[in-house]
Amino acid sequence: MASIGMGDLKKGLKIELNGVPYKIVEYQHVKPGKGAAFVRCKIKSFANGKVIEKTFHAGDKCETPNLEDKVMQFLYDDGDFLQFMDSVSYEQIALTRDQVGDAADWIIDGMNVDMLFHNGNPIGVDAPAVVELKIVETPPNFKGDSQGGKKPAKLESGATVQIPFHVLEGDTIRVDTVRGEYLEKVK
Repeated sequence: MASIGMGDLKKGLKIELNGVPYKIVEYQHVKPGKGAAFVRCKIKSFANGKVIEKTFHAGDKCETPNLEDKVMQFLYDDGDFLQFMDSVSYEQIALTRDQVGDAADWIIDGMNVDMLFHNGNPIGVDAPAVVELKIVETPPNFKGDSQGGKKPAKLESGATVQIPFHVLEGDTIRVDTVRGEYLEKVK
């Protein structure tokens, strides 16, 4: 692994501290009136998503993490674990809902996801930024419903989003998985 010095730090850089991979989300180079310059960073853990503050001084070193992205196919939810398969090697991996995180709300059987590995172990799952899902449950429309209003809709993945009144049960919609919002009805 390559060492990263204080001068090489920048926003978006991936680093490893004490065996845990992090991403720099905020970066500030500070030159005080007295003493040596230092870098104050906010770093987000890939392992648990927590953001911490870390100060780096001249001479401090950190490592480049051994991270690998793989496209994996979601197979099914067996109740205890979510089952994924590597599309190239056909190797299967079982992850808990906690390990998958928010991505579990947006994925359905057969969907491809991005899985992040650190030293060969899965540490994160990202659903596609935009997905097409079918509405399985939503209240019917009533006379007088306004054009600008919204109603809740349960999707085939189990997530619930707010949709316009003209969208009905059985329709397929595009959803932004990052913000969890309805985008448009699929024709």
